Amino acid sequence: MKRKLLVLGMVLICIFGMTACGENTNETTSNTYGITEEDAINYADQVIDSVRSIVDQNMQDQYAGDAVVSAALSSWTGALEDIGEVNSIGNHEVSIGDNGVTINVKVDGSSHDALIEILLDEDLSLTSITTNVEYTFGELMTNAALNTVLGMGTVFVVLILICLIIYCFAFIPKIQAAFSGKKKEETAAPAVSAAPVQAAVEEELTDDYELVAVIAAAVAACEGAASTDGFVVRSIRRAGNRKW
Repeated sequence: MKRKLLVLGMVLICIFGMTACGENTNETTSNTYGITEEDAINYADQVIDSVRSIVDQNMQDQYAGDAVVSAALSSWTGALEDIGEVNSIGNHEVSIGDNGVTINVKVDGSSHDALIEILLDEDLSLTSITTNVEYTFGELMTNAALNTVLGMGTVFVVLILICLIIYCFAFIPKIQAAFSGKKKEETAAPAVSAAPVQAAVEEELTDDYELVAVIAAAVAACEGAASTDGFVVRSIRRAGNRKW
């Protein structure tokens, strides 16, 4: 029941909150929009109370469909981390311009102060609620220095990595040469081992030719022939232990 009343109250604030402004009979403080400074302050207090109540009860999901309210809740939730405990809310400042009404509300926090900015358009419809944390000059300079160091550090790290990659390119030809040298040695090794075999075969063939020539000359001498042209030695077999 409490949640329903809170939701209903937020809707009534957003839709009908500015209706009563036209009924104000104080013409000295009225303006072209039909709203007085007192009305704007009361409206701002109601909106801020509603935002705080929604956040305190973790009801943000119920307003996810409303872009303005959802952004206001997210802004307030993010600012609470730096504000700490809220001590008081006050010191309203109302600015009425050609494009609408701006209401600034001061928030006194235990860690940091903040400024809530509420914007209304020409039709007095709520367009934005932003919570801006007020940091000291030293904190701003510290954050700026940290951001600068982080950005420059990232750039230098990337440049160093690029330099290392370019430096490694010099080793690529050496690695390729090493692998190609191994392949040449593997292909050249069989040729070296085959050379003695070929020499041995040629040597054996040479010995056979000499043996054939000697035997042919001996046979020709036994036959009384002047040369070996008249016959051909086709085969030679070892006689074993046979005696002649």
